[in-house]
Amino acid sequence: MQNREQLEVWLRGPLPGIPDLLQPVAHALLQAREELGIFSNTFPTRLLWQKPANVASVGFHLNHLAGVLDRLFSYAREESLSESQMAFLKSEDKEPFEHCTYNDLLDQFNQQLETALEQLRKTNPDTLTEIRYVGRAMVPSTHLGLLFHAAEHTQRHVGQLLVTAKVLISGLDNGTGQQLNRPF
Repeated sequence: MQNREQLEVWLRGPLPGIPDLLQPVAHALLQAREELGIFSNTFPTRLLWQKPANVASVGFHLNHLAGVLDRLFSYAREESLSESQMAFLKSEDKEPFEHCTYNDLLDQFNQQLETALEQLRKTNPDTLTEIRYVGRAMVPSTHLGLLFHAAEHTQRHVGQLLVTAKVLISGLDNGTGQQLNRPF
């Protein structure tokens, strides 16, 4: 049998303090954190904002992951987005500060993830079927729908980030560290 830490998060059992119906949301978010950790301290900063084949950059995905958790969990709390949340949304594809690294953006995501997990712990399961509204258009969803979408959307972007990162890293010449000219 595998060591528990080698199993995917959802196979390690219930997470303490998380309501039963929200366990899959927490499992997916924690799995995302583990998968993003693969490149911790190793992803080359010079590749962070590159867009192979014009797909979204690794930096965008990391920014977006933090931002989308913040926004969707705000809607789940029945809150509108603040000016700072709107500004963050508009700048997700830009380097937030000079010499920003993968780990800087990963730390930002991890902080937002901890905030999301705390909100899950405090969520009353009786509210999960209640209507919640999304965006300025006030599109109706449910409390559970928003939380599930946050987990699903996070997993989708983690997958895209991992593929983009591997494509970028595979383009490096192992001997020189220089980018190879490869069509993507």
